[in-house]
Amino acid sequence: MTPKLPINIDDLLHHRTVESERIEYKEGWNPESILHTLCAFANDFHNLGGGYVLVGVAEKNGQPQLPPAGLLPEQIDAIQKELLNLGHSAIAPHYHPLTATYEIQGKTILVLWAPGGETRPYKAKTSLSKKSDWAYYLRKHTSTVKASGRDERELLNLAATVPFDDRYRQTANLSDLSPYLMRDFLHDISSELVGEARDLDIETLGRRMNVVGGPSEMAFPKNVGLLFFNEHPKQFFPATQIDVVYFPDGAGGDHFEEKVFQGPLGRITRDALDYINRNYLKEGVTKHADRPEAERFWNFPLIAIEEAVVNAVYHRSYEIREPIEVRIDGQELVVLSFPGPDRSIRLQDLQAGKAVSRRYRNRRIGEFLKELDLTEGRSTGVPKILRVMKANGSPAPVFETDDERSYFLIRLPVHEGFLVDQEAEVKVTPEVTPEVTPEVTPEILRLLKSFEGEVGRAELMAALGLQDEKHFRERYQQIAMKQGLIEMTVPDKPRSRLQKYRLTDLGKQVLATKNTHQ
Repeated sequence: MTPKLPINIDDLLHHRTVESERIEYKEGWNPESILHTLCAFANDFHNLGGGYVLVGVAEKNGQPQLPPAGLLPEQIDAIQKELLNLGHSAIAPHYHPLTATYEIQGKTILVLWAPGGETRPYKAKTSLSKKSDWAYYLRKHTSTVKASGRDERELLNLAATVPFDDRYRQTANLSDLSPYLMRDFLHDISSELVGEARDLDIETLGRRMNVVGGPSEMAFPKNVGLLFFNEHPKQFFPATQIDVVYFPDGAGGDHFEEKVFQGPLGRITRDALDYINRNYLKEGVTKHADRPEAERFWNFPLIAIEEAVVNAVYHRSYEIREPIEVRIDGQELVVLSFPGPDRSIRLQDLQAGKAVSRRYRNRRIGEFLKELDLTEGRSTGVPKILRVMKANGSPAPVFETDDERSYFLIRLPVHEGFLVDQEAEVKVTPEVTPEVTPEVTPEILRLLKSFEGEVGRAELMAALGLQDEKHFRERYQQIAMKQGLIEMTVPDKPRSRLQKYRLTDLGKQVLATKNTHQ
C-alpha cells in the first residue's frame, strides 16, 4: 500500500490549509536546490511547522501547473535512495523528510514533508561537490535563501529551542494516544491517510501525523499529540480547559452560571463555542419607518467570539496552570488567557489591528487548528475581530495586557441594542424588537423536511442529494443548529459515531408554519 501523509493533497495543491510560503513546487528532481529547501524547512525560522516539496509539479507565479509533469516509478525509487544519502551526508545534524506518492490527473508525483526539526539549527552543503562549504538556509516568503548576518545570529539563538507543543513527553507512553481520536481527526480534515489509518499501529500512525518522535526503541508521544488525541490531557497539562462563566446580574452579582470544558483540545474548542452560541447569543432587529429593510445585529457576533477563543487556545501557555476563561454579562464578553502576547508586539499596534507576529508559541497546535478550519494562523485574528465587530454595529473591542505580558484579555462590548440598565432590564428603543422566529432559507427548509425522527448525517445528505460533507456542514447543519431548529442526540460528544440529529420544538413549529402557508 502506498503511504500517504496526514493532509489532503487537494488542499495542499490549492493552499487551502497550508500557506504558499510552506510549499515549493519542482517540475523535476533538483537535489541541490531541494536539499537547501529541506534545510530551510527543518530550521523553521518562523515556527510555522516546516513545509512541503512537491516533486513532479511545475510552478508559475506561485501556482501549481496542472496536470503535473509527473515522475516515472524508477525516478521515484532513485530519488528516495538519494534523499536517504543526502540526509546523512549533506545536512547536519542528520535530517530526513517523510515521503509519499500521489496520483494526480493520471500522473505520479512525490511529496516531501519536512516538519520543523527537533535539533535545529541545520546546515546544508552549498553545493554537492566534494569540497563544498556549509551554510544555514531559511525561508523568506516563498523563496529559500542562505542565512546571513542578523538572521544567522538569531537562528543560532534558537538552537535546541523546540516549541513546547513539539517536544516529547517522557512521562507518557504511546498508549496515552487514542487511535480513535486520531482517526476521527483524519476523517474530519478529509486526509488521504484516513483509509490506511485503521491498519496502522499507534506508533506508525503517530509518526505519520508527526505526534510521535524519538528512536523506534524509545518512542514518545509529543505534547501536541497528548493535547489533541488523549481523552484527559489535564493529567499531563493541568488546567487544560475552557471555563465559560455567565453573570446574569452583572459581574458584581451574587449569582453566576459556570460550564467547564475539559478534554481533547479540538473538541473543547468546538464545544465551548457551540455552547456560547446556543445559550448566550441573541439577534435583534431594528425596523425603520422610512424603509422596508430591517437592520439585524447580534449582542456579540459569533465570528468575533470564535477568533478570540481560538486565539487563546492557540497562544496560551500549556505550562501555566491557568485555564482559558470566557466571562459573559450584560455589558461585555471577555476572553482571558495566560501569558500575554510577545514583547515585540506593541499594544497600540494590536489595538489598531496592525500587529504581526511571526514567532508562534505553539506552532503545532496552530497547525492542527488550521486543518480543523478553526484558525488561519496568519496574524489575521485581531483584524478580523475588529472588522466583524464594526460590521455588526458593535463598539470597538479592547485588547489588554500588562508590562510583563503576563496575561492577554480581549473585551467584546455588547451591542448597544442589548444594553442592560440599572434595573437589569433590556433597553429597547421603540424601533427595536426581538427576533422570535428565525428567517429560514429554502435550503434550510429542505433540510427540515428531510427529518423523520432521529436521522444521521449520511442519511440527511442522501435525502438532500449532497455529497460534499463540508458544504452540508457549513450551509445546512451548522446554520440550522445556530438557529435552534435542529439538535444533536448526543450533544456531549459531537463527534460520536452514534451521533444523530432531530428537530427541536422550534424546528417543528417552523416546519408546521411553512407547510400551513404553502
